[in-house]
Amino acid sequence: MMRPTILTCAVTGNLTMREQNPALPVTPAEIAQSAVEAARAGAAIVHLHARDPATGRGTTRAELFDEIVARIRDAGCDVILNLSTGEGGRFIPSDDDPKVAAPGSTLMRPELRVAHVERLRPEVCTLDFNTMYSGTAVVINTPRNLEIMARRVLAAGVVPELEIFDTGDLQLAQSFIERGILHGPLMWQIVLGVRYGAMADSHTMIYFVQRLPRDAQWTAFGIGRQAFPMLAQSFLLGGHVRIGMEDTVYIGKGELAPSNAKLVEKAVGIVESLGGRVATLAEAREMLGIARVSHR
Repeated sequence: MMRPTILTCAVTGNLTMREQNPALPVTPAEIAQSAVEAARAGAAIVHLHARDPATGRGTTRAELFDEIVARIRDAGCDVILNLSTGEGGRFIPSDDDPKVAAPGSTLMRPELRVAHVERLRPEVCTLDFNTMYSGTAVVINTPRNLEIMARRVLAAGVVPELEIFDTGDLQLAQSFIERGILHGPLMWQIVLGVRYGAMADSHTMIYFVQRLPRDAQWTAFGIGRQAFPMLAQSFLLGGHVRIGMEDTVYIGKGELAPSNAKLVEKAVGIVESLGGRVATLAEAREMLGIARVSHR
């Protein structure tokens, strides 16, 4: 029998802006409500960033993560929480002196990037293995910093989601496993279509999947117009699926997504139309080795 497919909703991210879609959730209340609605629509996991309500930009501010998580749990929603640790890795070189950070740089010590994870102890958090050019910035995740973050995440009892954006990221993550830095239940997230990263097509996804550890729990997703095609491809290759307004602001050609829940509903329909079934929360927890924990 085909295993059920875990559906993750990436609720808001840190780069998409309201100018692209007015329905994008930005405040803690909006992000939490959107996460709850996505869970009710079929998402077993919600991937969460915090945003500064004043600017709409991504942030590591502790009180915002605290409020998002509290609101989700206060709503009685037991969805699996996946908190981002990606914020704090961007460096913009100054034009006059490239070794000096220009405004907009967020590069910070690795301990600070996982402080909210250690405090809130969600079931899952991301661990980004990419060092790459992104927009106007360079995303920097050095092996040293990643090792510090990985060890602290595991010590907190949180399952790391290994985000790989290109082939070198995969090699680095595999090295961490071989050296015993990463162990226990792990999730793999193959990120396709980010500019100057791995391309969003079937050949690229197959390349990654063939090189993952045996019996790995993995998801692959695409950005923008490739979001739904890559969702279908991930399912067909035996992976789990992800959708959300972090990845696409459109639900159809030229049609803005009215909510994350509507994106999730469409994703559920795609999986079912291809002969699959979206995993229940209990099934997702069992597959990922995540015990149900009391949040109160």
